[in-house]
Amino acid sequence: MQKLLTRVQTANSLLCVGLDPTGDDASTAQRLREVIAETATYAAAFKPNLAFFLSRENGVALLQQTVRSIPADIPVILDGKFGDIANTAEHYARFAYDVIGADAVTVNPYMGDDAIRPFARPGKLVFSLAKTSNKPQHGLQDEALTRGGVLSDAAARIARLLDEELIESTIGLVVGATEPAALANVRAACPSQWFLVPGIGAQGGDLAATLQAGLRSDGSGVLINASRSIWQANDAGAAARELMEQINQFRAVTSPAHA
Repeated sequence: MQKLLTRVQTANSLLCVGLDPTGDDASTAQRLREVIAETATYAAAFKPNLAFFLSRENGVALLQQTVRSIPADIPVILDGKFGDIANTAEHYARFAYDVIGADAVTVNPYMGDDAIRPFARPGKLVFSLAKTSNKPQHGLQDEALTRGGVLSDAAARIARLLDEELIESTIGLVVGATEPAALANVRAACPSQWFLVPGIGAQGGDLAATLQAGLRSDGSGVLINASRSIWQANDAGAAARELMEQINQFRAVTSPAHA
């Protein structure tokens, strides 16, 4: 977690650059190197999406190569949305941390807290799914609970309790940008946790509303992820710089305490 805090401060950035590589294998390896080199100055973190690598014949090797090419002071969030029982989750954690070298992961909590705990190693950051940015026809997250609230509220509460319990690691939340009101509700319930926020850009999330709803009072606590809008840009560095600057403008407006 300290690695992220240091990077956010030194880069003055809350931008997470998503790496969802598309294209043939030969061009993809080159494009990954280009995007990382062009955006590293502006990135608080990089987030390779595991599925986009595993779908390739040599995907694990490409992922390892990609992670090694990221500057050592920039955290790597492996977006695998891991979610299985404890003994299986332990092997996923070994893969993410020991084989790939990630600093953080995304996990699916819907099998319970034992799907999260194996990833909570000292110094590591776990982002547990709460309210995601997709809009399924038949979803679980908005199912009402008899005691009030919805299922995503319960997922957020479990992550908050684990964050309080597992003091050597940090448990954050994945909260999408497509429903600012829901994001605000999660922030009210989890005032201190870090949020990984997808949904800005191609999915239509509003940056200003997202930051207004999700930022902590210190002008921090969220990582705004951008994947396709940077990967597909003619100048990935310019796209990353522009989004980082937009985020920082809103940080100054919505969080006067931020220095």
